[in-house]
This record gives sequence, structure tokens and C-alpha cells, in this order.
Amino acid sequence: MTSVLFVCMGNICRSPMAEGAFRAAASEAGLIDRIRIDSAGTIGYHAGSAPDDRAIDAARKHGVDISGQRSRIVTDSDFTTYNYIMVMDRENLQDLMARSPDQFKDRLQLFLSFAPQLQIDEMPDPYYGPSDQFSVCFRAAKEAAEGLLSQIKEKHF
Repeated sequence: MTSVLFVCMGNICRSPMAEGAFRAAASEAGLIDRIRIDSAGTIGYHAGSAPDDRAIDAARKHGVDISGQRSRIVTDSDFTTYNYIMVMDRENLQDLMARSPDQFKDRLQLFLSFAPQLQIDEMPDPYYGPSDQFSVCFRAAKEAAEGLLSQIKEKHF
């Protein structure tokens, strides 16, 4: 089974929205039962928490429910479990590169690299910004999710 993990720092904003956007794209493509999808954070400060209310609202405005997700920290087994580890920014990418066994480093990528039309490769962190930044991030996640799914379909299905 193909598997995708979305990672940001706390796993309450960007990676839950990315997971939700990708789940929606995979469901629409009829592949939801053929792809394992999850999200995690590089820190465990919010472990067990639901996504930020602003992230839930932004996703809901796009017809996606992420309210049932719960934050967790990246584990060592994630490097072997997931074929694709989609990271929201360079800082978290560096953290994961430092932790990853060498043979799995090629699984780590910036998520927005799958949406080159956006002309940014890091997902801005909306946590301390205005609420409308969550919608901006969700739309970016949706575009990147479609690009990633297209590549996964070509390679695996």
C-alpha cells in the first residue's frame, strides 16, 4: 500500500490541513482505500490535540472535515512506514533529515514542490497570523495535494 505522511512542527495547523486536502483528493479519485494517509509534528507539544479551530474552519469552508484528527509526534518508524513524507517548511525538513536513516532521506520532500504554479515551496505558518492565512494555506495544500496525487497515480496505480 502506498503511504503518505504530512509533517509540520506541531501538527495542529498546516499538516492536518494538508492531510485533509489530500484525503479529499484521494477520495474523489477513488483511491482513499489504497493510500495510507496521516500527519504528524516534529515536536510533541500538542500530542493528542485536535487541529487548531482556525484550521478546522478553513478546511470546513472547502468541504473538508479535519476535526477528528489528533496531533502526534513523528516516530522513528514513520521513516520506514511512509513512502512519501511531505514536509511543510525547510526547518522541519532539516529536522527530519537529521533524524532519518540515510536510505529513507529520499522520501522527504517539501509538500508545496508539488504545486510549482504557487511559486513558493514552503507552506507559511498561519498560527500567529490573521485567520485568513489558514484559508490561504488550505488552498495551497489543495493544489499541492492534487499534484502529489497525480504523481502517485502515475507511479503506483
